[in-house]
Amino acid sequence: MTAPLALTMGEPAGIGGEITLKAWLRRCEATVPPFFVLDDPVRLERLASALGWAVPIRPVGTPEQASTAFAEALPVLPVSLPRPVVAGRPDSANAPAVIRAITTAVDLVRKRRAAALVTNPIQKETLYAAGFMHPGHTEFLAELAGGVTPVMMLICPGLRVVPVIVHCALGESIARLRTADIVTAGRITADALARDFAIAKPRLALAGLNPHAGENGTLGREEIDIIAPAVATLRAAGIDATGPAPADTLFHTAARQRYDAAICMYHDQALIPLKTIDFDQGINVTLGLPFIRTSPDHGTACDIAGRGIANPASLLAALVLAAELAERRNAESVVV
Repeated sequence: MTAPLALTMGEPAGIGGEITLKAWLRRCEATVPPFFVLDDPVRLERLASALGWAVPIRPVGTPEQASTAFAEALPVLPVSLPRPVVAGRPDSANAPAVIRAITTAVDLVRKRRAAALVTNPIQKETLYAAGFMHPGHTEFLAELAGGVTPVMMLICPGLRVVPVIVHCALGESIARLRTADIVTAGRITADALARDFAIAKPRLALAGLNPHAGENGTLGREEIDIIAPAVATLRAAGIDATGPAPADTLFHTAARQRYDAAICMYHDQALIPLKTIDFDQGINVTLGLPFIRTSPDHGTACDIAGRGIANPASLLAALVLAAELAERRNAESVVV
């Protein structure tokens, strides 16, 4: 890459700071690409000191300085926090700084001063108290990107899943399920698999909504009236799409060999199998954006924050994948 990755602070009272420090400490063994974090350097210095970790913190004025500094210190593009951070106790007074870290990082990535965006987990309830109006990171990034349609893909070794309906209650998810939205998710996923993951002919498996995929309408008609038409539309567009398949037979080892991504109808239908297969290394990738964004597939874990025991595996995987996807897009733009 010609530019470093931009990593946002996430919820300061959560584990984001700890796993960021650990990611830098493991930069060599995990082959972590150069990155800088948008955070408060004072709070990171205090955190490293409290945990007894030898992580030199180096404030940088620009992303360009980060690549040079990365080998010897953790580069930090300063975003000041107005209130001292207490581990495990989110403070809405710090929410504007959390949001500013995200907006600044997106701006740098869109200007190609950073190669890709990697986001630490946020505490949405705390941001809501400060006026944040979005269901989550994904929707906020879509707005910052100009109002594009985002698709959330979760990845772990051996599985990629995409929920059509994401951040809403289960009953509302079922009520909101539409053929057009399934088709949009399928098309964006197929395009991303071809462009960013170098899969020449992506194979999509669409999950059913009801037990046994509705049993020909006896257990629900959503498969017949909503999902099957989406499969037909995708196939008519030249996309290798199959289904709707019973969700309880879609994720075992042999079944996963038959597709490149599973399109699931709601949030937990996608995330339960992924987190069961590999809880520690799951990655969240936002498709449909004009830039690369990855994130650890876990929350802020405020209950263990400040103890130094948080596992950085998901963040490490997100950093490495972000660099791989950015390199592939960069190579594509050079060829074009």
